[in-house]
Amino acid sequence: MITDPTLLRIGQAVQLGHSGEREAARRQFEEIWAEIGGEQGDPLQRCTLAHSMADVQDDVHQELLWDQRALAAVELITDARIAEAGVPVSVAGLYPSLHLNLSECYRKLGDLDRAREHLQHARDTIGALGDDEYGRLIRDGLEKVAEQLP
Repeated sequence: MITDPTLLRIGQAVQLGHSGEREAARRQFEEIWAEIGGEQGDPLQRCTLAHSMADVQDDVHQELLWDQRALAAVELITDARIAEAGVPVSVAGLYPSLHLNLSECYRKLGDLDRAREHLQHARDTIGALGDDEYGRLIRDGLEKVAEQLP
């Protein structure tokens, strides 16, 4: 169970976005981003926030920017930090979703080579996920993006 208070607040903003309150979610993410120190903040918090912020963007270029920030931050996260925060996935388990989102952004932008590259990275790292709801969600997403790439 997640115990990090900042990650819990990010989760609340995610719920706002899922309920259609995208603008409110963006405002909350922006507040939290400033509080954690932006690019200098805790890598796990940065990665989680950036990954979530990308999902509530209306402009695909902004979505890509946030997805890139998430990928840059994940490289600095340790499994010890993940465990300390109570996150139920390993660092390796974060990569498939991050690459899936990047693949989709590049597909929307028409950069099909980069889209395929990130789709392959997602496929290469999918083994880190279990056969649970989250793992199935990401696997389904991979198939959908793959179907949309010529």
